Amino acid sequence: MDKEEKFHLVIVTGMSGGGKTQACRFMEDLGYFCVDNLPPVFIPKFAELCQHSAGHVGNVVLVVDTRSREFFDTFVHVLEDMDKDDQPYEMLFMDASDASIIRRYKETRRRHPMAPTSRISEGIAKERERLAQVRSKATYIIDTSELKKVDLKEKIVRLFGTSDGEKMNINVLSFGFKFGMPLDADMVLDVRFLPNPFYIESMRHKSGAVPEVAEYIAKWPVTREFEEKLDAMVEFLVPQYIKEGKSQFVIAIGCTGGMHRSVYIAKHVFDLLSARGYQVNLEHRDLMKNDVWEHVREER
Repeated sequence: MDKEEKFHLVIVTGMSGGGKTQACRFMEDLGYFCVDNLPPVFIPKFAELCQHSAGHVGNVVLVVDTRSREFFDTFVHVLEDMDKDDQPYEMLFMDASDASIIRRYKETRRRHPMAPTSRISEGIAKERERLAQVRSKATYIIDTSELKKVDLKEKIVRLFGTSDGEKMNINVLSFGFKFGMPLDADMVLDVRFLPNPFYIESMRHKSGAVPEVAEYIAKWPVTREFEEKLDAMVEFLVPQYIKEGKSQFVIAIGCTGGMHRSVYIAKHVFDLLSARGYQVNLEHRDLMKNDVWEHVREER
């Protein structure tokens, strides 16, 4: 397929307070390149530049604000020209009920852009009238009146997600408690209860990824029982977090120094998730802060 054919332009517009910013953030999580408040007059040229970027910019979201009369008139003309030139694009129109928009403005104590000195309801009425023509051209319309963030994300993923972009990214991290806990961890496991190879002279300077050390840790009944329970928990939790809408999940596994037991268990979890087809990365944060003489680098 030609690289230019892969270009996908989505224009996001709609009511003020309808959820344009939130939709843009979710699409950014899906790998889209997002540009907020681009003046409509620049849309055709910008789209052309992206199309000829040799595939470097494939999926683009343009958030268009039409609150000023000048911007709105230009936007309508630009859409008409793009339609005449058969320039491909999709339009997502973000909408909400008057009551929902009023509530959101009250909560944030912001003024409506089309009624800075009058009632919010008057601004909403003006904006609805102005945007009626644009709304009729929309490819998709999402009403966020009753939607929670997770529901909106699910709709965005369903409409614009790709096989790669919609996957949750999982990071498995080993660490040493004596170097401090990772601040960005979603789940922390303390494996200092497992048998410690550090006290065996021949294994002291070898990491938990070295077969001799891994076999030593794995042979104990407590390790096998822990792995069974851990596997069941991870296999249950990960699909739930994906369903909930998380885009990243960090599993941190700690032992005293981050060299033996945590490295072994982190590798075990990494292998489990990789075998299940998840998008997973492995990192041994504190391994090389120890006196390591031998380590086996894993496939990541």
